[in-house]
Amino acid sequence: MASPSRSGVFAAQTDQRLEAYAESITFDSRLYQQDIRGSIAHAKMLCNVGLISEEELTRICEELENIRGQFDRSELPLRFELEDIHMHVEQALIDATGDVGRKLHTARSRNDQVSTDIRIWIRESLDAIDALLLDLQRAFLSRCEDDFDVILPAYTHLQRAQPVLAPHYWLAYMEKLERDRARLADCRRRVNQCPLGIAAVAGTTLPIDRQQTAEALEFEGITANSLDTSSDRDFVIESSFVLSMIASHLSGWAEEWILWSTVEFDFIAIGQEFCTGSSIMPQKVNPDTLELTRGKSARVMGALQTLMLLVKNLPLAYNRDLQEDKPPLFDSFDTTRAMLELAIPIVAGAKLKRDSIAARIEKGYLDATTLMEWMIRKGMPQRTAHHLVGAIVGEAMSRGVPLAELPIETLQGLSSEIDESVYEVLGTQNAVAAFCSEGSTAPHRVREQIDLWKKRLG
Repeated sequence: MASPSRSGVFAAQTDQRLEAYAESITFDSRLYQQDIRGSIAHAKMLCNVGLISEEELTRICEELENIRGQFDRSELPLRFELEDIHMHVEQALIDATGDVGRKLHTARSRNDQVSTDIRIWIRESLDAIDALLLDLQRAFLSRCEDDFDVILPAYTHLQRAQPVLAPHYWLAYMEKLERDRARLADCRRRVNQCPLGIAAVAGTTLPIDRQQTAEALEFEGITANSLDTSSDRDFVIESSFVLSMIASHLSGWAEEWILWSTVEFDFIAIGQEFCTGSSIMPQKVNPDTLELTRGKSARVMGALQTLMLLVKNLPLAYNRDLQEDKPPLFDSFDTTRAMLELAIPIVAGAKLKRDSIAARIEKGYLDATTLMEWMIRKGMPQRTAHHLVGAIVGEAMSRGVPLAELPIETLQGLSSEIDESVYEVLGTQNAVAAFCSEGSTAPHRVREQIDLWKKRLG
């Protein structure tokens, strides 16, 4: 059977190789819920403006619900000659209702149909991703109280830098996730504009009501220009970018915890239910879930590149190239969702190795910057203090001791301005307690942030 999209202008049948090459039903069939929902809203609008009767509307809506059930039960066969989900739904309707079904496509095109379907699907998927991000934030927040007394080394250049409270680390990830959620919300506003009614490219001469369909489908408004709408996939690319940022954050977190779980770091134990073994080395407990998260993030970022290249030189308006936006779009959402669904229990269930952390926390001279700032408070210029503390660290390194174990005589031999009160800021516990600035790892500042996040997340 020829595709319903081939009008009487065609004198030749479609080559079967083209049917197999051009079909999209193998991947856009997952849009059947959105396509049927949009079709019902469109039919109700057609009835409201007098283009179909009440009886025809009732029959169309009843049969569309039947078709939905057939898709739910995988009873509707997928056929390459019908090309896409739109033609499958329409042909099933025509098969069941005849000429009544043929009226449904009045004042619309597959161009505005597919844009509508994808927008609804992305909107729903963004909401699902946002819910998972919220759960991941709650998982990090749930750690803050139990880990409040743990001091971790913060790193720059992957070298030990300064001491921070463990919850300060967890709150850092919550900030990243909050920016992700803000980008999701902002993206959603641009996604949530209804394209139905722009038809193929120029609009329609029929007296339709675009606002009615937009309201029925819970869009915030309608798209303004038919030419732009027919070609627009900015909302697809933007959603892919937002997912790429999420994937980047998850990959960085995974890399950090992979390092932390090594014998060399020995900071954290990942739940064994999220680890795998070796086929030959019986002692191995590998953090494969985190490694896969690091790896799968590349798929999400790669999807963004695919989408950018797909549209980079397309003229207005619709071009068949745009059919290829759905595989990378679907995969990026599916992959991001899978990463988040595993990140949540991993974060909630991991255990900090307190004894191991504490045994090595004084290594790396994490209190050196605090010592420098103690000298600045005494009136010493920053660059002078910076140079002097470097010399003090060098002396401690030569003796193989932390700064707090240097005798006062040694310190005063390097600077007569140092007195016994210096020991109040030396050592990681004292160094952390000395912080005071907003946004810092000062215990009272971290407590403030925990309380704010508890209120914010509910």
